[in-house]
Amino acid sequence: MSSYAEGRGEQEIHVLAVDDSSVDRALIAKILRSSNYRVTTVDSGKRALELLTLEPNISMIITDYWMPEMTGYELLKSVKESSKLREIPVVVMSSENVPNRINRCLEEGAEDFLLKPVRPSDVSRLCSRMR
Repeated sequence: MSSYAEGRGEQEIHVLAVDDSSVDRALIAKILRSSNYRVTTVDSGKRALELLTLEPNISMIITDYWMPEMTGYELLKSVKESSKLREIPVVVMSSENVPNRINRCLEEGAEDFLLKPVRPSDVSRLCSRMR
């Protein structure tokens, strides 16, 4: 971790957590903050895209798969299709272990797919993938 932190200089790691469940948002935020990440939470894919236009310094996006209006998969596709956003790693999470859904997300460019409940060990595994 130290060499990674040195490579980033003083820039803090800022994670955008997207989940329509307030309980899951609070849980992922708590885990991320315990690892000293700056966390912004939003409750929908549309809000995530709005925030990304205003906040360019996002290090990683962690999104739920199944949300109303815009799924995590649709958010992933929007991020990866954007020349300004495509370098941001996106991690998709779901309580459902559906192999074809997992594969589809990974093929579309997701860094990882996590099964809920997300654990601190999941988050520590992701730190090397942040931009």
